[in-house]
Amino acid sequence: MTKRQNRMALVAMLIIGAIAAIVFLFEALGNNINYFFSPTEVVEGKSPEGRSFRIGGLVVDGSLKRDGMKVNFDVTDNKNKVGVEYTGILPDLFREGQGIIATGSLVDGIFQAEPNGVLAKHDENYMPPEVADALEKAQKSK
Repeated sequence: MTKRQNRMALVAMLIIGAIAAIVFLFEALGNNINYFFSPTEVVEGKSPEGRSFRIGGLVVDGSLKRDGMKVNFDVTDNKNKVGVEYTGILPDLFREGQGIIATGSLVDGIFQAEPNGVLAKHDENYMPPEVADALEKAQKSK
């Protein structure tokens, strides 16, 4: 092969390698992204079944039930509610009527939160943007 053919083969291999690296990068990112869904979107079936995602809203008053380390509660966006099951120690700021975000997956219509997957808002003035947007959308659709 001539010098020109060698250079063209090298350039072609570099381009193929760059494309393969980009494809692997997007594949890895796509598998590790946790999308946010409101309780209404979960009820409407827009959330993935058996795959990890985040859900957020307000803890429904009177829905909190503890059985040792196992905790069950409902999360609402003031339109629909979804049951959440969590095993572990809840954050100190967790309480009924509180805004939360939980990471986990939907199993048989119940959201199974991952260990250390429940986050509560940190003060009276802060609401996670995803939760605020979900509550606003639910309020507008009423």
